[in-house]
Amino acid sequence: MQAEHLLSIGATLGEGPVWIDGALWFVDIKNDTVFRFDPASRDLARWKAPEHVGWVLPSGQRGLIAGLMSGPHRFLPETGAFERIAHVQADLPDNRLNDAAIDGEGRIWFGTMDNLEESATGLVFVLDKGAVTQATLSPVTITNGPAISPCGARLYHVDTLGRRVIRHAIAPGGTADAGEIFLDFNDDAHADWGYPDGAICDAEGAVWLGFFGGGAARRFSPDGTLTHEARFPVSNITKVALGGADGHTAYATTARQGLSDAQRAAEPLAGDIFTFRVEVPAPLARHANT
Repeated sequence: MQAEHLLSIGATLGEGPVWIDGALWFVDIKNDTVFRFDPASRDLARWKAPEHVGWVLPSGQRGLIAGLMSGPHRFLPETGAFERIAHVQADLPDNRLNDAAIDGEGRIWFGTMDNLEESATGLVFVLDKGAVTQATLSPVTITNGPAISPCGARLYHVDTLGRRVIRHAIAPGGTADAGEIFLDFNDDAHADWGYPDGAICDAEGAVWLGFFGGGAARRFSPDGTLTHEARFPVSNITKVALGGADGHTAYATTARQGLSDAQRAAEPLAGDIFTFRVEVPAPLARHANT
């Protein structure tokens, strides 16, 4: 498949696309900006966040839940206000929240990372009814995903710099086991694939991954088989969301970060939003219990 250009943004680090109530929400992490795009009307709204913002997710209560640098906040689009829910890793001021997903019980699983991308201080945490606890996952430098299967029993945690995806079992109480390798891209066959970035699951439990530096998004079945690939005219594909009226439209965020001046000149669409159609739709929507 070839992804098509949808929206000019020029994001430094576009991330966190998610389909909420008929619109695409996403962020530019390094420019502290939340976006909402309505594909039907072409209306684009934006809000400035007080810190780096990694994601927004739908809440079963008022507003949305946003992952800011210091921790999760309640975000009220009607006023633009951000209300802190909790501090996370307050002893590591250079860490920030990076990516997140909601499980079947409304818990938000989210990762942290060193904003300088140097230290292995990134962990996975769980936000459950306003309380944050650390999940039992090993630290990495850049966390991505996590993606959660439609059945809610499996969590896919991306170790981006380690170029691998770990699959964990989620216990009913909301803890994850030590996990096992699901995908590993550290071989010659994948040398030009770049780094696995944001992850989501579709309705069949397959995993879509964006590849930073690889110019593609790829779908892997639950047994790890590559089933589909979407190619892009830009290098840094950060994450895919599934949505649209029928759930069969993919939307992808991209980034300009890390590109040289020559690469930016060669990729004028870097940092923009792209789209393509998929065979398997999005799973049922979930809302946070916070």
